[in-house]
Amino acid sequence: MSTINLNQSRASTGHNRSPDEPHGRANRPSVNITPQERVGRIAIGLAAAVAGAVFLASASSAIAVILTVLLIAAGLDLVVTGALGHCPLYAKLGHVPTSLRSSS
Repeated sequence: MSTINLNQSRASTGHNRSPDEPHGRANRPSVNITPQERVGRIAIGLAAAVAGAVFLASASSAIAVILTVLLIAAGLDLVVTGALGHCPLYAKLGHVPTSLRSSS
C-alpha cells in the first residue's frame, strides 16, 4: 500500500474542496433569478417539456422530430435554471435583478 498526497487525491477524483468547506457548496453558482421568475421558469419549462414529449410521439417527419427535441431541450433548460436559481446567460451579460442586488 502506498500513501497518496491529499492534493494528488483531489486532483485525481476531481474534488477541489478543502476539508473545512461544507459539502456541496464549493462550486455552487450565485443566485441571479428572482423567486417569481424561478417559479415561472419551472412551470413553463415543465409545460414545454411535456408538450414536446406528446408531440414527439406523433412526429412524422425529421424536421418535426428535430423541432420537438429542441422544444424539450428548451423546456428542460428552463426547469434546471429555475431549480438552481442561476441563469448562465444572465451571468454572462452581467444582469442582476434589482431585488437581488445587495445594498452596500
